[in-house]
Amino acid sequence: MPKVQPRILKGTRDFLPRTMILRQHVIDTLRRTFEQFGFEPLETPALEYAETFEGKSDAEVDKLLYRFVDHGGRRVALRYELNVALARVAAMYAGELAFPFKRYQMGPVWRADKPQKGRYREFWQCDVDIVGSASMLADAEVLAVLYTALQRLGFPEFTIRLNNRKILSGLGILAGVPAEQTGGLYRAIDKLERDGEEAVRRLLLEEGLSEAVASRLLETVQMPGGGPEVLAELRHSFSDIPIGLEGVAEMEELLGHLAALGVPSTHYRLDLSMVRGLGYYTGPIFETVVERPRIGAISGGGRYDRMVGLFGPDMPATGVSLGLERILDVMTELGMVELPHTVVQALVTVFDAAHVGASLALAQELRRAGVHTEVYLEPSAPLGRQFKYADRKGIPFVLVVGPDELGAGLVTVKDMRSGEQRSLPREKVGEAIQGGIRGDVSDLQVGKEAGGVP
Repeated sequence: MPKVQPRILKGTRDFLPRTMILRQHVIDTLRRTFEQFGFEPLETPALEYAETFEGKSDAEVDKLLYRFVDHGGRRVALRYELNVALARVAAMYAGELAFPFKRYQMGPVWRADKPQKGRYREFWQCDVDIVGSASMLADAEVLAVLYTALQRLGFPEFTIRLNNRKILSGLGILAGVPAEQTGGLYRAIDKLERDGEEAVRRLLLEEGLSEAVASRLLETVQMPGGGPEVLAELRHSFSDIPIGLEGVAEMEELLGHLAALGVPSTHYRLDLSMVRGLGYYTGPIFETVVERPRIGAISGGGRYDRMVGLFGPDMPATGVSLGLERILDVMTELGMVELPHTVVQALVTVFDAAHVGASLALAQELRRAGVHTEVYLEPSAPLGRQFKYADRKGIPFVLVVGPDELGAGLVTVKDMRSGEQRSLPREKVGEAIQGGIRGDVSDLQVGKEAGGVP
C-alpha cells in the first residue's frame, strides 16, 4: 500500500509520554479534589443525537457543532460541552438518581473553532455540577471546589470573577434597554476588559443607548471594590427593579457562604463587566483568570436552572468547568511543577542471554514491591547501551544482576541522577529504590561500592 503522510488536523494534538504525565497529574489531582467534596463520576457518549445539543445556547455556539449524518441516516454531533449531556442524563434517569445530584465528569469535547493559543478544536473539560438544588449553597460549593483544586495544583495567583445574570438584567432595565436588545448590551459589556471603555461606549451607542445612559452604565459596571460595597450600591439603584434585587440577594448570600467555606476574599471579586458567552445562564456566573500568562479564562460556569427542563421536568442546576488545556498551558509556561519524564522508576538490565531469567525474576520482585519496573528487551545489547537507553528516557535507577551479584545475593543499583552506585542485598532493593524515589538518599547507603558498571 502507498505510504500515508503522518499528520493531524489543525486544532488537535498528540500527547507524548512526557506531556501525558503532567496531564495525568492534573486530572488525578482534580479527581481527588472533586471526590473529597462528595462529587461522583459520570461518563456520557462523545457522540449524541444532534438535537441534544442544538438550540441549547445561542446561534454562535450552534455554528461550532461538529455534526453529520451517519451511515444509518441519523443526524449526530460530537459533544461540544459536558453540562448539556448532564441535563439529558438528569431528565433521562430522574427515577434512579438521588437529588441533589452531584457529579463530576472529565473528558474531551469538540468545537469547530478557529485554533489559537489556549483554544483548540479538541480539548478536555473537567466539570463539577449540582442538579436539583436552587440554594446558593450549591453555587458556593462548586466555587469552593474550584478554589481548592487550583490551590492544590499550585496556582500562585488567580481571581474568580463573580457576577449574576439577574443583576445584568437589572442593569439593562436601569439603562432602558428593551428586553430584545439586551443580548447586544451583554456582548458590548463583555468586551470591556479586552477592548477598553471607549470601544465599549461606541458599541453601546450603536445599540441605541444615549451618551448619558452609556456613561452611567459604564460607571456602574466598573464600580471599584468588588464586594459587599458594590452590592449595597446596586441594591439602592435597583430599588424598584425586582429581578435586579433578586440577583443582589443571591450574591450577598453567596459571598457569605464562601466566607464560611474558608475561600479567601483575595481570590474572588464581584465583576459586573463579566458576562459569560453562553446564553443559558440564569443566575450567578463565574470565571477564573490568571494575571500571567494572559490566556483568557481557565474556568467558567454558573447557574443554569432551565437546562434540564428542555429534556424533561425542570430542575435547578449549577456548576463550573475547568479547562484542562489552558490550565496545562499556564502550568507549563510558568514551570509550576517538576515531574518525572517517565513513569518507569527502575530499569533491570540483562547481563547476557544466560541471565535473562534472573533479570525477569528481579523485575517481578520489584513490581510486587510497588516499583514501576521495565526490563531491557534485547539480551545481546551491551550494558553501556542499556544505560544510555535509561538515561535517554530519564529512568532514575538502573539495576544489574549478573553472575557476581547472583553469587553474593546482591543487586548493583545505579542512581542515574547523582551517578551514585551501590551493591545492595536483594531483599532490600525494592525498599531502597522507593526511598530513593521519595528523596530519602539514606536508603541507598547500604552495602559496599560496586565496580564495573558503566
